[in-house]
Amino acid sequence: MWTIPNILTSMRVLLIPVFVVVYFLDWKWAHQAGAFIFWFAAVTDWFDGYLARKLQQSTAFGAFLDPVADKLIVSAALLMIAHTYQDPWITVAAVLLTSREVFVASLREWMAEHGQRDSVKVSFVGKAKTMAQMLALIGLLSELEYFMGFPIYWVTLGKILLLIATVLSVWSMVVYLKAAWVYLVVEPKKHG
Repeated sequence: MWTIPNILTSMRVLLIPVFVVVYFLDWKWAHQAGAFIFWFAAVTDWFDGYLARKLQQSTAFGAFLDPVADKLIVSAALLMIAHTYQDPWITVAAVLLTSREVFVASLREWMAEHGQRDSVKVSFVGKAKTMAQMLALIGLLSELEYFMGFPIYWVTLGKILLLIATVLSVWSMVVYLKAAWVYLVVEPKKHG
């Protein structure tokens, strides 16, 4: 069970309270340090999947924990940016993104119970949403518009990417729902 990919995934879960505490420290660079921890966790997400395939160390535990770890740290980050910015657009985006994750996870679980999990497997739109969302969260968590006096506009870019991630999120949810719809409207078999 304790393969390198599973250790990386477990580390990502353990980083969540560290990430939250560091972000809210009363320290000048706390938000940037929190953004760095979030970035590091995102990188470990890519590595654990890559290593699981490369080293042929895929496990049932890893298949379960990996998406859970992702959803936990992203949900924490979305709550944190909604709190930090107190901007209605960011809050609406955070609510939509979080709601979509719960909806799609539940839909996938329901479809798996009915032997149709492949109907709602991750699509290109879902992967694009994840990339835009991760980059948006890093930018918004960092609160950097300038670095060493040079304009880098991370927050502005983060807001744009968050909007793109939200649109892609709703779009991918509709795609998954459309693929599952035929199975959702079938009358359940009655057992007598």
